[in-house]
Amino acid sequence: MQEKTLIETNPYLRDPEQFRKALIASVASSTAIETGASIESIVRTLTDAETAKALMARMPLDSAQ
Repeated sequence: MQEKTLIETNPYLRDPEQFRKALIASVASSTAIETGASIESIVRTLTDAETAKALMARMPLDSAQ
């Protein structure tokens, strides 16, 4: 019997809007702990489309390098 993934079984993850909000909150809180920046400023950065595109463009394709 094949097990279902978390995204298939968790009702909060099935809703794309709730999933995105939860993901942003998780990333923002983790980043705040690591960097000392405020959660609010990180959320603004993640939700601002232009800033997010610029950050993604700077990321290496293979982070293992």
